[in-house]
Amino acid sequence: MIRQTFYLPLFLFVLLMVACSSNDDSEDPILDDPSPALYFPPLTSSAWETVSPEELGWNDDATPNLNALLEEKGTKAFIILKNGKIAMETYFGSFTRDSIWYWASAGKTLTAFTVGIAQENNLLSIDDPSSQYLGEGWTSAEPEKENAITVRNQLTMTSGLNDLFFDCVTPDCLRYTADAGTRWAYHNGPYTLLESVVSAAAGTTFSSYFNTELRDKIGMNGFWLSTNGKNNVYFSNTRSMARFGLLNLNMGVWENTVILGDMDFITSMSTTSQNLNLSYGYLWWLNGKGSYMVPGSQTQFNGLLIPNAPPDTYAGLGKNDQKLYIVPDQGLVIVRMGEDAGEDQAGPSSFDNELWGVLRDLIGY
Repeated sequence: MIRQTFYLPLFLFVLLMVACSSNDDSEDPILDDPSPALYFPPLTSSAWETVSPEELGWNDDATPNLNALLEEKGTKAFIILKNGKIAMETYFGSFTRDSIWYWASAGKTLTAFTVGIAQENNLLSIDDPSSQYLGEGWTSAEPEKENAITVRNQLTMTSGLNDLFFDCVTPDCLRYTADAGTRWAYHNGPYTLLESVVSAAAGTTFSSYFNTELRDKIGMNGFWLSTNGKNNVYFSNTRSMARFGLLNLNMGVWENTVILGDMDFITSMSTTSQNLNLSYGYLWWLNGKGSYMVPGSQTQFNGLLIPNAPPDTYAGLGKNDQKLYIVPDQGLVIVRMGEDAGEDQAGPSSFDNELWGVLRDLIGY
């Protein structure tokens, strides 16, 4: 073996030493330890590495308060991932790791991700008129108004259709209220029809496309089921929701497999998507903005969506307090499944802030 030795000229050596000494009291991102690599559980096994709160330096004295709150509020399952490893996993009553529960509107995030995959596969563009996939007359609006509604409007809750007919997916009650893009309103009907958009674009059922392109590639289980004859809801075990959260934490890549590589779309899901409700992305709720709106209201509230949560938190939020929180700066994915924790509504509730008050004591951010 031949070892080559390289010598720096004297003046370069002096410059290097001066540069290093001048940075002694400052943080140099090049010299800092890199962020911990994310752990990904195997696709076809129940194995999942764990890390204890003590190892993470968390305040374990806060754990009893957290468990008491979760149990009091009807929680069935709760998971915290730290950099992909399970830091906490708790089940209540007869609920187990294998039990199936519904995501409610937290499952909207799955639909958004699937639309992104379909666009990356050149099956659709979110700037296309929705009528290109749903057909003319999918609403009762005048053709000019209907054709102005795009797939992007469906993703951002800005279709301009009347949200009083909340779950309706038929033309008679998909009624014009405002021009597309000028009014934000949380509305299940246009959202639900994103499934038909993907189905028409892909030439197969939405469930089949979702299972092949997303679910099976990251080891999730679960299925879509209509609970009211109009809107489909996703059901799975709790770890499957955690897997999807981990995929989003890693910006659409599962270990070494790219599930969604469109960084513009990935970023847009978790950043403000329009200037009407700053706390809404592509079917994700966003913390850290200056104002927010809530389902069923046209009022704009000042302040943070979840004041106790880290500002970079974004979330899938569903009826009866189904929760999927992602906190990129902390490397956290947090899942809560269960019964209504006090407010029977979709989207954000007071429980979000109450829960994060206890989580702040535990994690210490």
